[in-house]
Amino acid sequence: MRLLNRSAGRISRHRRGPVAGLVVLLLGLLLTGGLYTAFSPAQAGQAKADEELIKQGRELFLVGCASCHGQNGEGIATVREGYQKGPSLVGVGAAAVDFQVGTGRMPMAAPGAQAPRKQPVYNADETAAMAAYVASLAPGPAIPSTGDYSIDGLSEEERQEAISRGGQIFLTNCTACHNFNGSGGAMPRGGYAPTLHGVDGRYIYEALLTGPQAMPVFSNGNLSPEEKRDVIAYLASIQETPEYGGFALGGLGPVSEGMFAWVLGIGGLVGFAVWIAAHTTRSSKAPQLKEGVDA
Repeated sequence: MRLLNRSAGRISRHRRGPVAGLVVLLLGLLLTGGLYTAFSPAQAGQAKADEELIKQGRELFLVGCASCHGQNGEGIATVREGYQKGPSLVGVGAAAVDFQVGTGRMPMAAPGAQAPRKQPVYNADETAAMAAYVASLAPGPAIPSTGDYSIDGLSEEERQEAISRGGQIFLTNCTACHNFNGSGGAMPRGGYAPTLHGVDGRYIYEALLTGPQAMPVFSNGNLSPEEKRDVIAYLASIQETPEYGGFALGGLGPVSEGMFAWVLGIGGLVGFAVWIAAHTTRSSKAPQLKEGVDA
């Protein structure tokens, strides 16, 4: 009995020691980490896959993007104050990379007033890798899922309501640059608002989130995700609607219509009048002989 009491006393004294608490804490952490690893192999595998994707994205970034945006995405300033060869990508998020690279706007051959849309240089996997790398630099907007910008899961009545709401939002916020028909238009300093016809809904959603070039950023505080979805639904609907008025002249509004009226309308009438004047039959009268004078 005395032996048991002595052993209990020793254990009690060791428990009260400063090292004992640290040992117990380390054992608890090791046990928790081991159990977590054993029961969640999928998450561990996903983390490893993400690291490999980021590594691949950095390698692609160093080859194709670092010359303008810096080796760590910090941007490169030019000699002219206030201008950059390539802006910083820290905090722009994966959505900005997916939009710029997925639409072929990046990489650019040389800095300019506008990055035009063209055939993408990188495939979908390479674009995803670079987006993952830039997203790892700092938090930013993520790439939207199909459910964020599609109305396929809605009923017909809900679809029509979404299109109606989207039309009101688009006509209020977007027509000044993109035209009422989404055909685009000229902008100051050599820029232009691109056409929205034939653009995938994902890229329109990403453009609203990130505000590329001269476009303002429509964050979720300005336009909710549902409102962004409704705008995309409206744009899809006007592309599917036939032109009941006939030739739409690019949907550019009174400028193209007025030019058509003056050049082809009035110009055609003037040309026709000149043609009539040039081909009118002219009458000629022979000189009459005076009476009493022999011919």
